[in-house]
Amino acid sequence: HDSTIRVPFANPKHATIAMQVIDVDPELQREAVKRTLTVDGNDLVASFATSTVRLARLTTNGFLENVDLVARTIGEFGENSERKQRTF
Repeated sequence: HDSTIRVPFANPKHATIAMQVIDVDPELQREAVKRTLTVDGNDLVASFATSTVRLARLTTNGFLENVDLVARTIGEFGENSERKQRTF
């Protein structure tokens, strides 16, 4: 079961950061799930090949949770965030 997900980011740098952060963690079932992450312009592109539909669903859910966390972190602490660093 093959699937591809494209996640748009504000710019290629943010997409690359997301790819690097997510790519560090291997899939839990490496023999049953093959994942490829690439950046295409502003998009993070994830391709999955899984042995079952159930694994496709679980893998997709886990990936999207990671993307959500990375995107919120970039929004909170990235270069253009509204939160400014405080000096003490």
